[in-house]
Amino acid sequence: MKQYAWNKGMAMLMAWLWLVVTPMFAQDTILRNGQLWPDTEGHHINAHGGNILEFDDVYYWYGEQRPDRGYTMDGGIAVYSSTDLQHWKNEGLALQLSAEPGSDIERGCIMERPKVIWNEKTQRFVMLFHLELKGRGYEAARVGFAVSERPTGPFRFIRSTRLHAGRWPFDMTEKDIEAAKQTDAAAWHQWWTPQWMSEVQKGMYLWRDFEGGQMSRDMTVFVDDDGRAYHITSSQENLTLLVSELTDDFLDFTGKYNMVAPGGQNEAPCIFRRGEDYWLICSGCTGWAPNEARMFHAKSIWGPWTQLPSPFTGIATGYREMPANKTFGAQGTYIFKKDTTYIFMADIWNPRHLARSLHLWLPIQFDDEGVPVIPWTTELP
Repeated sequence: MKQYAWNKGMAMLMAWLWLVVTPMFAQDTILRNGQLWPDTEGHHINAHGGNILEFDDVYYWYGEQRPDRGYTMDGGIAVYSSTDLQHWKNEGLALQLSAEPGSDIERGCIMERPKVIWNEKTQRFVMLFHLELKGRGYEAARVGFAVSERPTGPFRFIRSTRLHAGRWPFDMTEKDIEAAKQTDAAAWHQWWTPQWMSEVQKGMYLWRDFEGGQMSRDMTVFVDDDGRAYHITSSQENLTLLVSELTDDFLDFTGKYNMVAPGGQNEAPCIFRRGEDYWLICSGCTGWAPNEARMFHAKSIWGPWTQLPSPFTGIATGYREMPANKTFGAQGTYIFKKDTTYIFMADIWNPRHLARSLHLWLPIQFDDEGVPVIPWTTELP
C-alpha cells in the first residue's frame, strides 16, 4: 500500500513537472528545418498544407489537423498564433467537422490546403479549402468556403462547390471552344500518349466537366495589391491549373477564369508578387513522394505564364540528404511575406504518420535579374 502511494505520488510529481517544464523548454526551442517543431506546450505543430496570416501584429498559422494514422479528417482545420514566428500557441480548431450526417464536412471527409484571408470590405476572415466528400476518395474535387469574425474562429462552413459550371475561360477563342467540343475523354483508355496529350491541351477535360463544374484539388488563394483575390487550383485530373477571380466578399467566383499550363500536371501552387512580377511555384504529381518543383513567371495574374527552371539549389542537411531536384523532400503550401522577405512554406510529408509530417520554411533570394533562388537553410529566418 505504501509502495502504491509512493508510486502514485511520483506519478503526480512527474505529471506536474511535465506540465511546468515542457512549456519552458518549448519557449527556448529554436525551430529548425527538417526537425519536429514544438508548440508552446511541447507538441509538434499539426497544421499542414496551410498558410500564415498576419493580423494586428499577430501571426496566425492555419493548416490541416492530420490524424496520426489514415487520411480522412477526425478534427478539422487547426490554428496557431505567434508574435515572432518562433513560438506558436495552439488555438484549437478554427473550423470543426460537422456532427450532422450527410454534411459536406462530416467526419470522414478530407479537408486539405486551407487558406485564410482577411476581407477589408466585409471585415471578416474567409477560409477556402480543398474538400473531398466522405467515402468518395478524391472524386468530388470541390472547394469549400467558411467565414469568421475572429482570426481563431470558430469559422462557419457555408458551402462547397465545383468551379465555373457552364462557363468557358474568358480568354478562350471561339475556335478553341469548338476544338474543345470535339474532344471525348471517355474515348481514351490509354493516357500519356502524344495523341492523348494533344486532346488534353485542346481542353478535353475542360469540356468533360463543363456542365457539372471544374475540379478543384490542391489550391491556394492570393490577394493582389489592389485588394482583388484569386483562387488558384489544380484541376482537370491535376493536369491543368485554373486561375479564378473571387467576388468582392471572397465567398464566390465572379466567373472570370483561365487555364495555366494545360497538360503540365502541376499541383501544390504557391504564388507571390514582387514589384510587377508574379511568380508561381508548383510541384509535380507524384502522390506523397517528393519531386522537382516547377516555376512560372508572368507580368499579370492572367498570364501569359512562362515556365522557368526550378528555383531550388543545394542539398538538405539535418534530416535527409535530399537534393534540390527533389525540393529537399518537401511540397510547397504557401509563400508569405515577413517585412521584405518572402518565405517559401512547405510540408515534408510522412504518409504513415501525417500528423508528424515536418515543416520547411525557406527565405527566397533573388539573382541579379530578379529571378527567385531558394537555397537550403537549416535555421529559420
